[in-house]
Amino acid sequence: MNKKGSGGNSTITSIFRAKRLDLFSCKGEMERMNSDLYLQNCYIMKENERLRKKAQLLNQENQALLSELKQKLSTANNNSSKSHPGITTGLADLNLGPGSNDDPSNSSNA
Repeated sequence: MNKKGSGGNSTITSIFRAKRLDLFSCKGEMERMNSDLYLQNCYIMKENERLRKKAQLLNQENQALLSELKQKLSTANNNSSKSHPGITTGLADLNLGPGSNDDPSNSSNA
């Protein structure tokens, strides 16, 4: 009876050892995957920051061009009204939103 009992313990012990090895190899695999994900995350954050800076520069350039265009349109409207009073240039007002009434003097504040 003693041999049978110790044989069972030996089998159980070897099963536990095998499971323990599986856990260690699993742990190593998880650590490797975690490291890979961490590096991917770092790369994504760096790329996001680069794109954010690029978008900011493009927005600044867009604002400068819009300001320049408004100034040129204002100058053109002023020159046109001085040389030809009562005649409009027919250029859209950039301050109006899409779908707004084309005639700013005809808008209501209600």
